[in-house]
Amino acid sequence: MTQFTFDAPTVIRTKRDGGVLSDAAIDWVIDGYTRGRVDDGQMAALLMAIFLRGMTDAEIARWTAAMVASGERFDFTGLRRDGRPLALVDKHSTGGVGDKITIPLVPVVMACGGAVPQAAGRGLGHTGGTLDKLEAIPGFTAELSKEQIRQQLCDLGAAIFAAGDLAPADRKIYALRDVTGTTESLPLIASSVMSKKIAEGARALVLDTKVGSGAFLPSEDEARALARTMVDLGTAHGLATRALLTDMDVPLGRAVGNAVEVTESLEVLAGGGPDDVVELTLALAAEMLDAAGLDGVDPAETLRDGTAMDRFRDLVAAQGGDLSAPLPLGAHTETVTASRGGTMGRIDAMAVGLAVWRLGAGRSAPGEQVQFGAGVHVHRRPGEPVAAGEALFTLYTDTPERLGPALAELDGGWAVGDTAPPHRPLILDRIT
Repeated sequence: MTQFTFDAPTVIRTKRDGGVLSDAAIDWVIDGYTRGRVDDGQMAALLMAIFLRGMTDAEIARWTAAMVASGERFDFTGLRRDGRPLALVDKHSTGGVGDKITIPLVPVVMACGGAVPQAAGRGLGHTGGTLDKLEAIPGFTAELSKEQIRQQLCDLGAAIFAAGDLAPADRKIYALRDVTGTTESLPLIASSVMSKKIAEGARALVLDTKVGSGAFLPSEDEARALARTMVDLGTAHGLATRALLTDMDVPLGRAVGNAVEVTESLEVLAGGGPDDVVELTLALAAEMLDAAGLDGVDPAETLRDGTAMDRFRDLVAAQGGDLSAPLPLGAHTETVTASRGGTMGRIDAMAVGLAVWRLGAGRSAPGEQVQFGAGVHVHRRPGEPVAAGEALFTLYTDTPERLGPALAELDGGWAVGDTAPPHRPLILDRIT
């Protein structure tokens, strides 16, 4: 029997014309791109075709499985701490503006007895990446060996690391999506998230699926479909998965960027910080602890008594970071002030995210270095009183020529009025 030989143009045309890719075609193109036989231009064309034409559930499942198979899959079965098997659980966010939740959440779960193997990502489009934020801490590294990850899980209860050999196909595709306008695609988001999470060795996963202007899929129906797809993918691979739908119409907290979000996370770990960041941290912690079978622990207590902060210090130190060193802050600033008094209206998360991207916190080319000190501080959140002339936003960057484009992105993304905007709950739904 003659074996059919695939080629990239044929695969691209199939999806461009609305066809369904066979399992064999998907396996071939993912393997070919991982090994360099399919080049960036060809994969970019295929990603755009997927963005425009979509994928069936079967295609998404096979694309995910092929990316898992492109690298190794961690197995932490048998690891113990204090003589007990590790309660391995992880969380992933689909991407938001000001979404620094991983930074306080992981040490909260550590302090409650959970073990978190977190393969984290870098910024994608207008959204910030956990690794870019943590690497703003002087000395911090996410390039951990498998042995170091295993040791930290046993000794500390967590490791936050770059995916490395996990789903290497996704690493290449993720970087390409970031610079080709193909980020906002349900099949590509679902397969990217779940390929890494299936491969990383957790036994349970909680998904934070964002809804609103700052999310990749802004409508609730789209976000719900994404959550359902990811939960089903995880379940099919033996990973107990659940999801929360959470609001991303306005930025989370008051800090958006890299180092500025680390600073705000430290405020949360010290028992303070913005109410919405604390609320979401604790809600996701409760879900993770429940999924891991850890009962009778109060995640809020770990913020009050300082144990979560202690665990974060341990984690950062283990990965080479120095929390005693000052965090970087952009040398050039611009402040946006209120022309009138009143009440802060809605702040568009997308406008803020794009402004921060313009300031240098994100990338416009694969592998580009981000500015750790770039960001925006939000002085007044929706519903808070505003006085004429009061500072509303402060922008930070190391390259002053970026301030103009960033201010242009922010323009029209906020308003001061006479009444508060309608209240929107932070947690919209739960999907299991």
